[in-house]
Amino acid sequence: MESVKRGDQKTRVRYGMLFLVFINVVINYLDRSNISVAAATFSKDLELSSVQLGLIFSAFGWTYAFLQIPGGLIADRFGPRILYAFCLITWSLATLFQGFARGFASLFALRLATGAFEAPSYPINNRIVTSWFPDHERASAIAMYVSGQFIGLAFLTPVLTMIQVYAGWKGLFIATGLVGIVWGAVWYFFYRDPLDHPRVNEAELTYIEEGGAVIRRANKNGGKASVWQWSNFQQVFSSRTLWGVYIGQFAVNSMLWFFLTWFPTYLVKYRGLDFIKSGYLASVPFLAACAGLLLSGFLSDRSVQRGVSIGVARKTPIIIGLLLSMSIVGANYTNDTAMIIFFMALAFFGSGMALISWVFVSILSPKHLVGLTGGIFNFMGNLASIVVPIVIGHLVQGGDFKPALVFIGALGLIGACSYIFLVGKIERVPMRDGEKEGALISA
Repeated sequence: MESVKRGDQKTRVRYGMLFLVFINVVINYLDRSNISVAAATFSKDLELSSVQLGLIFSAFGWTYAFLQIPGGLIADRFGPRILYAFCLITWSLATLFQGFARGFASLFALRLATGAFEAPSYPINNRIVTSWFPDHERASAIAMYVSGQFIGLAFLTPVLTMIQVYAGWKGLFIATGLVGIVWGAVWYFFYRDPLDHPRVNEAELTYIEEGGAVIRRANKNGGKASVWQWSNFQQVFSSRTLWGVYIGQFAVNSMLWFFLTWFPTYLVKYRGLDFIKSGYLASVPFLAACAGLLLSGFLSDRSVQRGVSIGVARKTPIIIGLLLSMSIVGANYTNDTAMIIFFMALAFFGSGMALISWVFVSILSPKHLVGLTGGIFNFMGNLASIVVPIVIGHLVQGGDFKPALVFIGALGLIGACSYIFLVGKIERVPMRDGEKEGALISA
């Protein structure tokens, strides 16, 4: 505590740490989505079929999804400063080497590596926000860093397009990889946990800790020993309500992964748009998704403040958003570029509204299994990153993209039905045998 400054007026160091996390998320999603910008070119150079392209799009998801729970455990055991720097640098190196890929196998393997090294990133984000922000500021903090995935892609997709125009797809991967490596060093230099930061004062520490922030880990082993018991997995897999949000999250992420993978290829190859123009138009749906996310969070919180039940306040924006996401099918019935982008933006706006679904992890999960439930929630949702690119690759083999958009729209309907019919009364799944609340390991 010697490094902690004293003073009556509390500092605002937590917002600086949140900004660092925001940049991490921007880079995180740049290295997920750069493959989609480069796809139209490298698929020709490497002579890849649509099926092979779908497999490469999905490769990231194989390792990312299946390492969610281990990633959460790793994030809970190691400090964010060192672990995040390690993850940033290693996934960025994997990204950089994609610029030297010579065929399907090498590119597929490097995308697997990217997903593996990114797996702990969101659990780390959750741990940082849990450490730096009191309960009543945490939802806003999470919304802010999550918005980085849309804001970053909206404004930087045109930049990625221009890099590819002037440096080729190889240069695109090298450039984005170098950015992440440099930022990994910046993160290590500037980030500190609350008790270790030289600029935070006692007033801010007291404020965030009394508000529920976890900045002292005196019981850091609490609950971990029991997480891997089979009975705990049975508990979080046997709840109909939890299955409802698992299925709903798969549907929400399906739309996201369409935009992160096939969307630019759809505009260029299947709609005949100019590559540079497509880069600018592709940013519009990401801005719409960001607007949907922020609007949904605001309306949901306002509803709770006005006395609306938690179930109605939290489920209604998600259901409306998932139903809106079905509007993507409308692009099948027009050849007008403006209308195509309109339907895409409307659908992604709806998907953004549904992204507040993360609130159900803390509302529904057993108190001692919040982390395990969050890891499974992430795992189920990110299965979409595997399934959706592969299925689309098969659906478009004949040169027609219409079945793929129907497929994405149908998943939106399934997600809405899941929240309507499976997610019943919103109440926490009860703890068993008087077990104690464990540590939060994922989000």
